[in-house]
Amino acid sequence: MRMPGPFEIHKVVDLEQVVQAPEFLLLDVTGADFRATRTAADARFTDPATRSPVLSFHSYLVRSPAGTLLVDTCVGNHKERPLIAEWHRREGDYLARLAAAGVAPEAVDFVCCTHLHADHCGWNTRLADGRWVPTFPNARHLFAADEVAYWEAFHRADPGNMYEPAWRDSVLPLLEAGLVDRVRGDHEVAPGIRLRPAPGHTPGNVVIELDDGRERAVMSGDVIHHPVQVERAEWSSRFCLDPDAARVQRGALLGRIADTSTVLLAAHFSGPTAVRVVSEGDGFFYSAVPAG
Repeated sequence: MRMPGPFEIHKVVDLEQVVQAPEFLLLDVTGADFRATRTAADARFTDPATRSPVLSFHSYLVRSPAGTLLVDTCVGNHKERPLIAEWHRREGDYLARLAAAGVAPEAVDFVCCTHLHADHCGWNTRLADGRWVPTFPNARHLFAADEVAYWEAFHRADPGNMYEPAWRDSVLPLLEAGLVDRVRGDHEVAPGIRLRPAPGHTPGNVVIELDDGRERAVMSGDVIHHPVQVERAEWSSRFCLDPDAARVQRGALLGRIADTSTVLLAAHFSGPTAVRVVSEGDGFFYSAVPAG
């Protein structure tokens, strides 16, 4: 699906229409809290039967004059993820969808993961002859240095933790292959494409800003999981390692782009993935932008 914004942007879906209970997704938020929001009545983002949030797991493919960038590589195939049934040993057609957007894995020049949770780095590798090998062998994989350092220390201190499988099968093979560039949180990938630090969800979490001099977009990663967090910016997800810092980053991002032409490209919005943010009183709401 072609997305609005600078350069040529396509959404490449790995997994979609995943229904999550509000209590599972959002920290200290009840189902009644969620159902009291305006967003809960928006069938584009909420399951009508359960009045629960619906999520998508997708990448963004960006073609620019400087090369082809893939942002966040979703869940992946054949991964051992027993704690989340939808992710466990799945077999999806992500690479076929990438091909439908006109790109072979070998043609990707840059891969950026906004952070290194399992649903943002899974397609970094694929299973071949019993080994995890790089899916995008010619790409430089740009990870925030703070993010890599945090997870390296975390896994040394607590081997066998719940995050360890994704590190082992989706990050370590790239480090061992020499395909990773550890970059500053504020880093220019190419002209008009820049990483910006947004710590909170994870310590090295980043957002990606696109600007071709005419149009602007921000790929927000997990600063925002669901549109209800535009309406209720104070609600952090249950998976934020520092919910208070994540809340600050979300408010700052929304305040920066509200009432401008900047397109927000979220990592998990179902339905209209691209939105613009508008001010409402002392808060915000969203307005969907049609895909191309």
